[in-house]
Amino acid sequence: MPQGILDTIGLLTVLVFAIPVALFGAEHLVRGEILAGLVFVGIAGLMVAIEQYLTTPTDVPGMVAEKTVGAVVKTDDGDEED
Repeated sequence: MPQGILDTIGLLTVLVFAIPVALFGAEHLVRGEILAGLVFVGIAGLMVAIEQYLTTPTDVPGMVAEKTVGAVVKTDDGDEED
């Protein structure tokens, strides 16, 4: 599914917070603290997954606008006569 510029900016914002958490988890894994490392890496993964797949109240107006525009605007098949 292609993303718009706002979706990409939202993903980058989440990654700014998720990457340090994942690195913290990786550091714990390297030290041998398996449970803590897996928990932090899992939290980072959930942060990204939630941002990608959860519909938030701010997403609803955009979804409604896309469906409305798609229903109102009809594309031409190129069968125009000049």
